[in-house]
Parts: sequence; C-alpha cells; structure tokens
Amino acid sequence: MAMADDAATIELTMTELREVAGYSVACAGPALPIFERERPGDGRPRAALDAARAFAEGAERTKVLRDTAWAAHRAAQDAREAGRTAASEAARAALAAASAAYLHPLAKATQVKHILGAAAHTARALELAAGDDPTVGAEHLAKARDLARPVLADVLRRYPAAPPGGARPGELMRRLDAALR
Repeated sequence: MAMADDAATIELTMTELREVAGYSVACAGPALPIFERERPGDGRPRAALDAARAFAEGAERTKVLRDTAWAAHRAAQDAREAGRTAASEAARAALAAASAAYLHPLAKATQVKHILGAAAHTARALELAAGDDPTVGAEHLAKARDLARPVLADVLRRYPAAPPGGARPGELMRRLDAALR
C-alpha cells in the first residue's frame, strides 16, 4: 500500500519497536559518561535513556518519551554551543534512543536513523573523546553489530539502506547498516 508521499508502509509490532528501543539504549549507554563528565548536572540525556529503557521493558509509549527526546536534543545543542562536541554527540545518542520508539512504518531511508542513530552517535562521541580516533568508533560499531539480535536485523531489512549525508555519524550509520543487512 502506498502513502501520499509514495513510501510503502511496513508492518511493525510493539514487540519489534521495543526491541529497537532496547538495542538503541544498549548502544547509547557507553556515551552517557562522556556527556555527564563534560556537562555535569545536566540530566537530560540520562532521562531520555531511562524513558527509552522503560519503554523497551514494557512501559507505555507516552509523551514522556517525546519530551525526554526533545530535552536530549536541546542538551546536544547546548553542548555543541559550549564547544563540547563529544558531549553533543553523546546527547544525540540519547535522543536517538528515546526516538527509537517512534520508528515510523514508512519504507523511507531516513527511518534507519531511528534504528541505528544511537549506535552511530555513540561511536562518534567515543571517537571525539579519544582525540578523534576512528578505531574507537569502529570498535563500538563492532560491538553494536554483535548486540543486534535477529529481530532488529529483520526490522532493519524492511527499510531502504541508510541515507547519504549526516557527516561522520552518517558515515558510521551506513557502515553499521551494511554490516547488519
């Protein structure tokens, strides 16, 4: 069935959305200490991860998820404006984890960001925290690949490949996408 924007719809169960959210939380977790070290006292990314984790474990998909995702987005912007790029990427990972619950059932490449964005932004945060070392990002992507259970790979394959662009996090996302398909 085609939508008005010509994107086919994809069947997604709540169990699959919870799996995607749980994966995103697991992938984003390693970046949280970077944010908290560089931006002590700002609990917005942690709140986003906590809300995403609760959803993955069975909580309802409520406005709290959206609110904490937007708050993590603002934390990322604040960190970037303060010159804390690693912290900004870490907050973006938390944003992506909280947004994973809102993966849309549209066959559009941009939706892959809801599935793999947390892993990509975490990999970039880890690279930046290690002096922009790409091997650190590659190591995180390998761990993220190993964390992916068959359900996640099945959901991912329903979507087109990750979209172009997105600077270094986009490149990292496309690498992970290729590894999981």
